This record gives sequence, C-alpha cells and structure tokens, in this order.
Amino acid sequence: MAPGTLENKMLIKKPEDIRSSEITDREAFLSRRTFLRGAALAATAVGTGLLYRQFATPSQASRAGEKITGVRPAPQATAEVLTSRQDITHYNNYYEFSTDKRAVAARAIAFASRPWTVEVGGLAHHPKTFDLDDLMRMNPPEERIYRMRCVEGWSMVIPWVGFPLSRLLDLVEPMGSARFAAFETLADPKRMPNLGSGVLDWPYVEGLRLDEARHPLTILAVGLYGETLPPQNGAPLRLVVPWKYGFKGIKSIIRINLVEAMPPTTWNRSAPGEYGFYSNVNPEVDHPRWSQRTEQRIGESSLRPTLMFNGYGDQVASLYAGMDLRANF
Repeated sequence: MAPGTLENKMLIKKPEDIRSSEITDREAFLSRRTFLRGAALAATAVGTGLLYRQFATPSQASRAGEKITGVRPAPQATAEVLTSRQDITHYNNYYEFSTDKRAVAARAIAFASRPWTVEVGGLAHHPKTFDLDDLMRMNPPEERIYRMRCVEGWSMVIPWVGFPLSRLLDLVEPMGSARFAAFETLADPKRMPNLGSGVLDWPYVEGLRLDEARHPLTILAVGLYGETLPPQNGAPLRLVVPWKYGFKGIKSIIRINLVEAMPPTTWNRSAPGEYGFYSNVNPEVDHPRWSQRTEQRIGESSLRPTLMFNGYGDQVASLYAGMDLRANF
C-alpha cells in the first residue's frame, strides 16, 4: 500500500480472477459501475437471484436468514443510511467461493453452517472449543451499525448483529505473554468450490494486535439486519473491525490462537507491498494502483472523501499513538 511500491511476487491469474478496477481507470470504473448498477441488480434478480430463491433452497444446516431473538440495542456507531440488504448480501468479497463479487451468493447458497465449533487457544489459561450456539447463549448478541470500507474503494453501512470479541477472550483468559490474536477460516473444498483456484494460499488467515482485538468496537458478527448471517457474508461467525479495511474481517472462523509474535495474514503474505498487517483505513496511504482518498458508497452516485480510521478516530487513534502509520500500514 505504500505509494509507488510494486509487488515483487507474481500471481498467475485466470481471467475471472482479474478485478475490473485493475484494468480500468479507477474513476471511470466507479462511474461506470454506478451507471450500470440498476441493470446489474436486475440481471442478478432474474438470473442468480431467481436461482437463489427457487432452485437452490438452503440446506436446513445452513440456518441462514433466521430471525435472531433477544438482540440487545447497542450504542449506534453511525446514524447514516443503511446499505440495502440486497447489496450487502449480493456484492461480496469471499474468494473461497468466487472472485466475482456478484457470483458469491449463488455459489455459497448450500453452505452448511451448523454444527459449528470455534477453537480458542494458544497462550490462554483456559483454552476451549466452543459450540457456536452455546457461545451465543453465553454472549447475547447486540446490533451494531458500522461503516465498512473495502480496500478497492467501495463502502457500505451494515447493521451487524454480534458480540464484542473481548467477551470470548475473557472466557479463555489470555496469558501475559499473548500479544496477538491469530484467526483461521474454514477451508473445505466440498463446501467452498473456489479453493482449487490457487488465487490465494488457503486457509485464509488474519490477525490483530491483542489491544485491537479487545477494543469495544471489535465484534464477532453472527448476523445482519436482525437475522443470522448468509453464507456469502461469512456465516456463521465473522470478525468485524470497522476502522480497518474489509479484508481484515475474516469469515467463517473456526480457530483463534493467542500468540506472542505477529501472525501471518493472507493478503500480506500474498502481496506485502499492497496489504499491511494493520490495514487501518487511511486516506494518506495509497494502494500502489489507486488512491485511497475517496470511496464509493454502494447505492450512491458520487464519491465521498475517505475518513481517517473510517471515521472512528476518536475511539481508536490512541491505539497507534507514536506509530508511523505510513510505515505501519
């Protein structure tokens, strides 16, 4: 992400793996996408959306779209207009299913998310494997409306349902030597059809510094719009860190390890010159191939200025006091 830095590691990509924004001027790409948005959504409704509703009924084990009862209200992080459920659930980055954002929902429809367990261990006094349903009963979910920004320059406002990650960490009691939390996604070729593509090294892994993981804004999401997460949004459990770029929000989590050294992360390992460990939203640090100074809110026709820390600076800037955020991008 440092200006002028090019990635030394070459990835061999198939045509479906190449983003439109990589081969088209970004401003033109965003304008064109806005113009075509209505037609694209209509095509989705007629094509993959019709299949989604009529011919690819989710398995009972997926439990996607169930109403979550007992959701507690939480302080609203933003009062901005919510992104539509259609856009949130049909414009997704989830490479385990597809590199085409509009194809993920259809390809993930049969993904089974129950039963589901999460192993939490490493440098913990009480490591444990949690059944997700038991974990939700111990941690009543609450609604958090967060701005979310993707590194490619688009953003959404999403009404997540989840609980603070700190609650889960408290249950296992991190040791004093634990400085980071390392996360791992499920990697099941039978349920995730794009794992054979080789576009990334699997399983998908991510990490946070422990104080970031314990911050009150950091949640484990189990739903959105008051219902359980659809597979394409990371069912049944995903990380949400609203002041960081979206790829930090690892999906379908099966394992969290508390570790002393900074853990590897999938995109930093794949392209270290483009994707740093911290990945804080920062309009002053450009991606090598485009500016991060503006963003396109899905559903709007004009660009917005990108806010430092995605607008959450008052809450999180102190985490990085004294750090050079251009070097530690």
